[in-house]
Amino acid sequence: MVQTSLVRPSNPFQPPTFVSIESERRHRQERLAAAFRVFARLGFAQGLAGHITARDPELTDHFWVNPFGIHFSRIRVSDLILVNSEGQVVQGEGKVSQAAFAIHSQIHEARPDVIAAAHAHSFYGKTWSSLGRLLDPITQDSCAFYQDHALFDDFTGIVLETSEGKRIAQALGDRKAAILRNHGILTVGHSVDEAAWWYIRLEDTAKAQLLAEAVGKPILIDHDIALKIQQRGGTHQAGWGGFQYLWDEITHDQPDLFD
Repeated sequence: MVQTSLVRPSNPFQPPTFVSIESERRHRQERLAAAFRVFARLGFAQGLAGHITARDPELTDHFWVNPFGIHFSRIRVSDLILVNSEGQVVQGEGKVSQAAFAIHSQIHEARPDVIAAAHAHSFYGKTWSSLGRLLDPITQDSCAFYQDHALFDDFTGIVLETSEGKRIAQALGDRKAAILRNHGILTVGHSVDEAAWWYIRLEDTAKAQLLAEAVGKPILIDHDIALKIQQRGGTHQAGWGGFQYLWDEITHDQPDLFD
């Protein structure tokens, strides 16, 4: 089975453009379903926790999300639900996670530039979050987040109210990622691909620093070098491009996600 969304021919290293709202919507749905499958393969599915959202291209105050209770590894395009700004499911079957709505609705409202947001309770991200610290530029890869991630340093329990989501959005500001103290990590992007890739990269960055600090004191990359790397490897295009090989792999191995 092949990708079904219709796009205009484009540079393979650039996000596509679309011939219609319908084709753009289908594209976002396909990428969203694929991102869940990738997260499952990487071990990010932790019980009922975790969600990735994609803003609808027409109803821009609505977003597509995974229905509560379905394992990431089983999600198909047809399983996705559309949620409005009041938290009501207006298309699809299933319930929306209260935490997903509380967090993601506020991020999408505060950040009109954001198409997608990803949050889960992956092991290294939530472990690092317990330290209440930003990540340091200790590797070339970690520099993607240099001066471009935030710390939400006010854990009050499970996020169930939009007021808490609003405070997370305020802490995130205009950055691509946030560490939610004692909770986990969160990323956003101008595409589903970008948000998913930054999540994967942030989890890996947390793992690298935890391991490095377990055996010694990491040597930090100089500010000017870290900033130069961030400006090249931390762009929207770089985030989108990073996800493409994972897209190719998961859609080849699990074509039922398009159903």
